[in-house]
Amino acid sequence: MSAVLAVGNRSGILGVGYEGRSIDEFVADLADRGVARLVDVRMTPISRKKGFSKSALCQALATRGISYEHRRELGNPKENRPGFGGDADELAAAQAAYASMLRRAESAAALDALADVAQTELIALLCFEADERRCHRQVVLRALEERLPTASASTRPAR
Repeated sequence: MSAVLAVGNRSGILGVGYEGRSIDEFVADLADRGVARLVDVRMTPISRKKGFSKSALCQALATRGISYEHRRELGNPKENRPGFGGDADELAAAQAAYASMLRRAESAAALDALADVAQTELIALLCFEADERRCHRQVVLRALEERLPTASASTRPAR
């Protein structure tokens, strides 16, 4: 888990990737951190990794009292994903392309809604990638930071 945008004691937003983790470990970690809501920012909420497709993930989270929300409008289109794994120029181009997508009305509305909820709940943004620097959720976190004027960003990994 990384990049916490802290608004209050048990509110704010953090980014999470499930790469290399079991569903039980992942959900327990979220619960230990006090996450109230997991927001899935994958374009399509399916996974080959057991437990991380939408229905199974929702059920696993519910056992620990964590709600699930899928925000397709914050997903990164398949054609833009390779740049996140590329060199510095490719990464910058992919981030810029994705950031421009966040200016669409439906994406902006989703960001506004999440920023509102993050003032009263601790939200975790989910995608697969463990390295947040190589994931579109980092761009989402930056966009949310702009909407949370009282937030403070940390680039240190949350533990």
